[in-house]
Amino acid sequence: MAVPISLSTTTICTPTLPHRSVNYTRSFHLPSFPHNKPFCILRRNQPSSTTVVAAATPFDLSPPPIDHDLYDDMAIAGAKVSEDWVIETFNNDEEALDAADNGTVVVDLSHYGRIRVSGDDRIQFLHNQSTANFEALSEGRGCDTVFVTPTARTIDIAQAWIMKTAVTLVVSPSTSESISKMLNKYIFFADKVEIQDISDKTCLFAIVGPKSNQVMMDLNLGDLIGQPYGSHKHYSVDGNPVTVAVGSVISEEGFSLLMPPAAAGLIWKTLLSHGATPMGSNAWETYRIIQGRPAPGSELTDEFNVLEAGLWNAISVNKGCYKGQETIARLITYDGIKQKLWGIQLSSAVEPGSPITVEGKKVGKLTSYTGGNKGNEHFGLGYIKKKAASKGDTVVVGDNVSGTVVDVPYLARQHPLVLSSKQ
Repeated sequence: MAVPISLSTTTICTPTLPHRSVNYTRSFHLPSFPHNKPFCILRRNQPSSTTVVAAATPFDLSPPPIDHDLYDDMAIAGAKVSEDWVIETFNNDEEALDAADNGTVVVDLSHYGRIRVSGDDRIQFLHNQSTANFEALSEGRGCDTVFVTPTARTIDIAQAWIMKTAVTLVVSPSTSESISKMLNKYIFFADKVEIQDISDKTCLFAIVGPKSNQVMMDLNLGDLIGQPYGSHKHYSVDGNPVTVAVGSVISEEGFSLLMPPAAAGLIWKTLLSHGATPMGSNAWETYRIIQGRPAPGSELTDEFNVLEAGLWNAISVNKGCYKGQETIARLITYDGIKQKLWGIQLSSAVEPGSPITVEGKKVGKLTSYTGGNKGNEHFGLGYIKKKAASKGDTVVVGDNVSGTVVDVPYLARQHPLVLSSKQ
């Protein structure tokens, strides 16, 4: 049975029109769920000169402790939930991977790290600590940025959202703590910067697949469709703040939703009611490899630099000094990139870490492997020396596994940069 919802006016500051107010109100129908209130999204109306301006809610909330009812419900429904609350599978991995290619999936990425960087100097601080040009971004926009070592070895890729009073970073599960500690280490006495790990205070969902836009339209979020990667807006769901952003940690397509735990169960059920297929972390890892998104501990290690990993879209070559900048500039100027990350279609299963050879000579290393959707669609990611092989070439992985070098979507979208003589 559909439940009509009418929302009262809420006022927040608009990023593009400081000191002006924007009213939000919307009414629509959706299925009701037992023991839960309906799901409601706020839409933008025309500015009003008579309403009182209230500051936009910063994401430094202190919601109640994480309520694991969502995960309990998923476990009852047949999902396998690990001891650290990672949803491993809904026992539908093949169906979910098919939906990622042909429909829509929703995946709980709450085990990923969320770091909030606040304070008056936050933009300049992140500008100096990572590879992206934060000073070129305005409120409501976002980007990918890379944290690297002084020698340009890659620590992790972060998805960054520029909010009114803070920058929110989404990082890999394995690096959240180390990146928080690293950032705190580089805060000097006079810096007005605060680092806060908000992973336990928030939940994160990703929506991917070619029909994701339709789901957004159904939820009255169509104004985000077609916006640049990282663009985001704030809404209210049952009185809880929710940030919706364009793209996910794997793709520039699809959407991400950041919310307090109190809203998570309702939002999850609503997304499923609009046709999204649930995906667990096991299928998500397969999807990551097929898409070609590098991950810490596999493609992102001290063994490879940021340009070998192909992360060009997250790098600025002319923003001035930052950690690793000199090494990156030299690599570009003197063509010092000796190997490249590729996708490899494989004839059979092979262990990550296996050598890649051409005519008996080692030319690289396999870094990730998956059996693909059906378990026999063998695929991997691996680094190969630039002059040894390129797209379409045949290589040998391990002892005798044949592989064909192919493009992968995530890396194919990267655009190599060239330094001018003036730079």
